[in-house]
Amino acid sequence: MFTVLQPPGWAKPRGYANGIAADGVSIFVAGQIAWDANAQIVSDDFALQVRQALMNIVDVLAQAGARPEHIVRMTWYVTSKRAYLDAGRAVGAHYRDIIGRHFPAMTAVEVTSLMEDRAQVEIEVTAMMPATSPLSVGDIR
Repeated sequence: MFTVLQPPGWAKPRGYANGIAADGVSIFVAGQIAWDANAQIVSDDFALQVRQALMNIVDVLAQAGARPEHIVRMTWYVTSKRAYLDAGRAVGAHYRDIIGRHFPAMTAVEVTSLMEDRAQVEIEVTAMMPATSPLSVGDIR
């Protein structure tokens, strides 16, 4: 389904891939923040916001029959580089707990703010289901 792209001689990245080549059914998940099913932010703790955003991503993927290992690309928008780095250990633990040891191509960007005032992180993903998947666009509602 996908191949990690790692140029020869490059140091292996930690916690992400430099690139992914994939084929199959594309799934695009909008940026997810730390809100629950009632659109309420669950915590002001940065790592707990990451946890909730990742759980939301998994819930959206499940609607297409996809799982975390189908993720080929992630973009993280954070309102504080310092908060992201300071919470690194906890963020990593939440990531492994929810996504596993699957590391797609990733980008992290510090932004001034997000659309929801209390949101500190927003994560969007692209996933690829195997081409042999019975899923078709008409199956998703």
